Amino acid sequence: MRKILFGAVITLVVLFAFKYCGDKKENQATLKESSALIQEQIKNVGKLIVTEGHFSQVLNYTNSKELFGSYFTSNKKALVVVNADVFISYDLSKIEYKIDESSKTLTILSIPKEEIKISPDLEYYDIEADFFNPFEARDYNNIKELVKKSLLKKLDKSDMKANAQNRLISELAKFYILTNSLGWTLEYNNVEIINQDALNTLKL
Repeated sequence: MRKILFGAVITLVVLFAFKYCGDKKENQATLKESSALIQEQIKNVGKLIVTEGHFSQVLNYTNSKELFGSYFTSNKKALVVVNADVFISYDLSKIEYKIDESSKTLTILSIPKEEIKISPDLEYYDIEADFFNPFEARDYNNIKELVKKSLLKKLDKSDMKANAQNRLISELAKFYILTNSLGWTLEYNNVEIINQDALNTLKL
């Protein structure tokens, strides 16, 4: 009788051991699959999010050159009409992140800053210059720099950056939806994202 009971106990122990190992392997496989799925999703959204705007302005360019000390001044000037396309983008392929399978946590370590691209189209009118102070290549370069600085000031006063950031948050929401559906946790800047609304309060 004791041998029968002992044999039954050994059989149960072996069965539980097999079941435990099987469940453990299954859980590990699920974690690996979830981790791979999250990484693939991050790669899929690694595209540029672009907000585009158009600005127009008229710029009066003047330059004076003193000759023979301050006895004679040679002036040159031009009227410049500017039409520029401005693009704001985030390269999400540069997102730095960490995946912790043991705690089932996706941690976003850093998000790249916005990239600003300005493509100006310049038309020159009423160019006036003389022999002593002619228009040169550096004048056109100076005008481009003035235009760029002016457009950046206009950009700061517009809502383009806010719109671009809203689009960025929309992309980050995909990470929350995915991790939440898999039973994982999403963190950014040491803050756990508990819902999509919490993304709007992040300091990016």
